Amino acid sequence: MIERSQALAALSQDEFDVVVVGGGITGAGVALDAASRGFSVGLVEKADFASGTSSRSSKLVHGGLRYLQKFDLGLVREALLERRLMVKLAPHLVHPLKFVVPAFDGARPDRLLGIGLNMYDVMAAPRLRGRRSGRRAAQRAADDEPEADWSPERHRVISGEEVTELLPSLSARRPSGGYLFYDCQTDDARLVLTVLIEAERFGAICANRVEAIELARDHRHGAGVKVRDVEAGRDFTIYADNVISATGVWADRIRPEELRDEAEFPRIVPSRGTHVTIAQADLPLHAGAIVPAGEGRSVFAVPWLGRSLVGTTDNNYEGDIDHVRPSAQDIDYLLDAVNGFFGTELGRDDLCGAFAGVRPLISSGDTRKSVDISRKAELYETSSGLITITGGKLTTWRRMAKLAVDRVVERDGRHAPCRTEEIPLGQPTDPDMLPRVEGVPAPAYGALAARYGHAAERVLQTAAERAELARPIVAGRPDLLAEAAYAARNEQARTVGDVLLRRTRLGLLAGRELCSGRSDAPQLVARAIARELSWDERRMSEEVERFRAEAQAEGIELSVG
Repeated sequence: MIERSQALAALSQDEFDVVVVGGGITGAGVALDAASRGFSVGLVEKADFASGTSSRSSKLVHGGLRYLQKFDLGLVREALLERRLMVKLAPHLVHPLKFVVPAFDGARPDRLLGIGLNMYDVMAAPRLRGRRSGRRAAQRAADDEPEADWSPERHRVISGEEVTELLPSLSARRPSGGYLFYDCQTDDARLVLTVLIEAERFGAICANRVEAIELARDHRHGAGVKVRDVEAGRDFTIYADNVISATGVWADRIRPEELRDEAEFPRIVPSRGTHVTIAQADLPLHAGAIVPAGEGRSVFAVPWLGRSLVGTTDNNYEGDIDHVRPSAQDIDYLLDAVNGFFGTELGRDDLCGAFAGVRPLISSGDTRKSVDISRKAELYETSSGLITITGGKLTTWRRMAKLAVDRVVERDGRHAPCRTEEIPLGQPTDPDMLPRVEGVPAPAYGALAARYGHAAERVLQTAAERAELARPIVAGRPDLLAEAAYAARNEQARTVGDVLLRRTRLGLLAGRELCSGRSDAPQLVARAIARELSWDERRMSEEVERFRAEAQAEGIELSVG
């Protein structure tokens, strides 16, 4: 990414076709979509990129089996097609994940679930051509489409032994069989950064820590937004013909005063989702599991970046949406579900990390429409000309972006079709082909390839600059101090928290360790990025304390709220 100072200069001096407010996955997608159609684009994010909901998801790119139960077939079909496309466009970031639904006590796998999985298989196909056996469909795809995109194998029944192989934590319960099916997994924050980098490749200008205050009033109708450089405290106006708000749960914070009809603008009711991470030794998983959680609800337990990730909850939330802490009640709910299903006795002291985020539930003001549509995208256009896109879910970010940019195209009377279905998101690389750097531990090469793709070579070049940068940030984890320096130099990382929470995911995977008095990881990260950001010793100490305050505000240090 371009340096933040350069981005600020361009944003304050140039005029744009589109300015995007919000640097989560939807805003990043809007920037990429608009820029790739030939629009000049500016994007601002009031905190760090992906610092809101987009870094606190369940890390799944999936159709959503539970939406089949609600007969929301359109949503499931759309998400499954996007899942397939994401594996094609970003194979290093979005990869298949096995899921297991076990049966116990000699019982056969649930027949009704099998019917649902059959529908899931059919709806995942790129073309719905009627009934055909899995073998014939696979042969037809191989014959007709030699370079066909990834498509999951059909679900199948597996033995109890296979269930235990994939979910060793269930060995004590001796499962008798189960269903095996496929969905996909990602690193959500890294996906956001990758989309932003691609948007910049098409000419978008992106800057973090720039807060939108209000729509501009000294330019053409519906054009421009007044912003504040949060670091410098300086206000300026970004002039643009179109303003798109992609701020998720913050969508009702930009409210033009000239608005007369309150019903035309969404009112957001946040819902908190909490996750916990557990050491693989305490909850070994080689596949995902759907864990019953009582009252007809379920949560996921999945392997992720060397930990077991469990979540999510879904409860109304009335607290500070800028800093969302996992609640003690939510954590206990997740632990009770895990212990009841796997037969474990895990407690809060066994957790490696915890995090929470908020999703937007949309109330239109009409009681008939005041429903939880947190997985459905909604587009609003106010009398001021502001376009707002909100709702939806991680999997369907590209469709949401297209919906917003299509409205701009229609408004401008252009012919500019969407191109994002054919734009690669980064470039995958083979870990074995990466250059070896003295001091870099062997597991780091695979982790770097999965996180950065081909750009991992640049991270390793950074590691070769100074011997200390080849060290892991946390002992036993593959994340390198070189990633901190690289993030400050190339990805607008401005704080220790930017590195530990979003450029790497150590804040979620090892939050307890990072925040203990015994860990020197925050100090090491501060020193690694000090040279890039011209920090002196005093500033480094201040930034370490700033991270500790952020960790407490976010609850990642496990003093739950």
